[in-house]
Amino acid sequence: MKQLMRKCVETLKPYPPGKPIEELERELGIYGSIKLASNENPLGPSPMAMRAVRDNLENMHRYPDGSAYHLREKLAGKFGLPMSRIMVGNGADELIELVAQTFLSPGEEVLIPEHSFLLYETFVLGFDGKAVTVPLSDFTVDLQAIGNAVTSHTKIVFINNPQNPTGKAITRDEISRFLHDLPPDVIVVLDEAYIEFATDPGVVSGLEFLDSYPLLIVLRTFSKIYGLAGLRLGYGFASDMITDAMNRARQPFNVNSLAQVAAAAALDDEEFVTKTLILTREGLAYLYRELDRLGLTYIPTQANFLLIKTPLGARETYDRMLRQGVIIRPMDSYGLEDCIRVNVGLPEENSRFINALESIIA
Repeated sequence: MKQLMRKCVETLKPYPPGKPIEELERELGIYGSIKLASNENPLGPSPMAMRAVRDNLENMHRYPDGSAYHLREKLAGKFGLPMSRIMVGNGADELIELVAQTFLSPGEEVLIPEHSFLLYETFVLGFDGKAVTVPLSDFTVDLQAIGNAVTSHTKIVFINNPQNPTGKAITRDEISRFLHDLPPDVIVVLDEAYIEFATDPGVVSGLEFLDSYPLLIVLRTFSKIYGLAGLRLGYGFASDMITDAMNRARQPFNVNSLAQVAAAAALDDEEFVTKTLILTREGLAYLYRELDRLGLTYIPTQANFLLIKTPLGARETYDRMLRQGVIIRPMDSYGLEDCIRVNVGLPEENSRFINALESIIA
């Protein structure tokens, strides 16, 4: 009898998404719950994006522009790059998968920092690659250790900056040295899903290295800073050679029409971005003070979330917080058995989180 499933698929573990509010309330009969588990924008979507969606609802019977021309044109103007070097996807997740699908051959190695976004490994294993985990240093991506781990079999390196779930970030000088010393045939994917939240002036985008390292891919998302997680839209920058190869592999209508017009409008919504950044920084300052008061250890962050060590352990804290109507993210699936991750919410949500956390650990 033929084997039904590819062997590499048998080893895959499904990605554990954050629990939806509706599911929690249905299971436990809790109402008025809050979700701080998925690093979403607590202000909701960009108002300009919502208007663009409403104005384009009558076009839903048409297939979307397969090239996302107007969105890529808008991105090109914002970032000062030719349209040919810009690609968009059904979330940054799709672009990550496309990297593996396009470039990874069976048995080739991919280096992934420890405790990173789980889908890196999932996509590597799904295309018969070999995922090699490189330990962090003080909860930060260790570029020197990654460089030392490169072998003749290394094809791709994935790097989160800022890193999820620790919130730590690497600097311009560190990236520059790493790329300079790396073999020229290794693809580097710099995932910058949270780069807009970084406040350290030493933390910069990988965009400035695109011309000096042709195999660099820089990825971003509209899910966080623009509040468009439900529309699933990511984008990326790379050389013409890279984008041409990935466009050969992607589906022809991978980004829906409403996502395209929403994203193009959101790029103009500077007021919303400013409000989001102010809310995030004020929320982090509050959480730092309260966690210090509670005597809990946390990792100062360059993103919109915090990694917190809890005396009850990740899973027990998560379960008890659910019964308080507060959805957080347990980090045991990331190999951090005693940590939770919580994103900044509205002021009243941050306060409710602290009160619930204090009650369960008292």
